[in-house]
Amino acid sequence: MGAVITPQLVDVVDTISAVRSYSSGTSRHLTTCRVEDWGLRLECPTPEDPFSDSEVTWLMPELGLRLTHHRPRSRHARSGPSVLSAVRVRRDGRAWRTTDLLLGLAVPGGTTARIVRSEEFAAAVAGRVLGPDDADQALRTVHRTLEEVSLHRHDLQVWLTHRGIYDTWPSL
Repeated sequence: MGAVITPQLVDVVDTISAVRSYSSGTSRHLTTCRVEDWGLRLECPTPEDPFSDSEVTWLMPELGLRLTHHRPRSRHARSGPSVLSAVRVRRDGRAWRTTDLLLGLAVPGGTTARIVRSEEFAAAVAGRVLGPDDADQALRTVHRTLEEVSLHRHDLQVWLTHRGIYDTWPSL
């Protein structure tokens, strides 16, 4: 059985109203929506998720990356990996439009980062959901980031500092 071809996921963040709208038609009110020198810092509750209380997201357009972490509902629960996803980000005044390029890295912390969503990416390329330019950008971004994160012993905070982002990840 082959991989299911997923359409490209696009979301738009309105920085004035602090609302994130998804290509599925749903939207979420953000508890944090702040433009930073390095990009955009977001946080929103995830009431539909039985395991996570909220999602923390940083958009880093210069790097072509979205960094995401789900905060667990229970403080005793083990936290899942942070995920660096290849994205295309376009700013238009107050709106930040993000197109997911369907390839990323899971960075669990304390262990090796690994490439994720490769089957979905391959199916999207084969099905022409992702064009050659987007596919090339995703591959270059993810492999460059994997190499950089590896050089920093798979420690996201050290890698972010190397990239000139001195904020704590995930923000408390």
